[in-house]
Amino acid sequence: MRKGELTRTAIVDVALELASRNGLEGLTIGLLADKMNMSKSGVFAHFGSREDLQMEVLKLYHHRFEQEVFYPSMKEPRGIRRLESMFARWVKRVTVEIASGCIYISGAVEYDDRPGPIREELVSMVRTWQGALLRCVQQAIATGDLAPATDAPQLVFEMYGLILALHHDARFLRIPGSVDRAQLGFERLKFAYQHAGAAPALGAD
Repeated sequence: MRKGELTRTAIVDVALELASRNGLEGLTIGLLADKMNMSKSGVFAHFGSREDLQMEVLKLYHHRFEQEVFYPSMKEPRGIRRLESMFARWVKRVTVEIASGCIYISGAVEYDDRPGPIREELVSMVRTWQGALLRCVQQAIATGDLAPATDAPQLVFEMYGLILALHHDARFLRIPGSVDRAQLGFERLKFAYQHAGAAPALGAD
């Protein structure tokens, strides 16, 4: 990599650290310039705008999420083992982010009602991950690891709920044992969807 590319990579890396702690809206060129010991114009030379910088931060976060959670899990055979790996690696990443923050979660709060390219990119990334989870659940049904009557979207919803609860209780409330509770919750979900018959469907009385 050339010097300019190395500098740009270093800027985005520090920007991700700042955005994880302060949110994407808390990411300013001035703060980043101070962290990098650069001038504001020096930082701007690598990015056309603050929004461009925020977009690069999002892409880096998504890339790291894929490298740490998704791709290693894909090495597991289709079925429950792959789903277990996805959830376990997801929890492991959240435990690291307890000290910093999750861009997906903080971004959802910042941009839930704020239209624009950043929101669209965030939504796309989260839906991509949820889609991967859904396919994994569907494969586990096909392999017989989960009951045929399993409501795949409902299971993904409940898994996501466990992660949100973990992040809330561990980071915000600082409740000890939150990770263990999330893992126990997942074990209960697995048992329910492996052994139960047809569950109430969405919209059923």
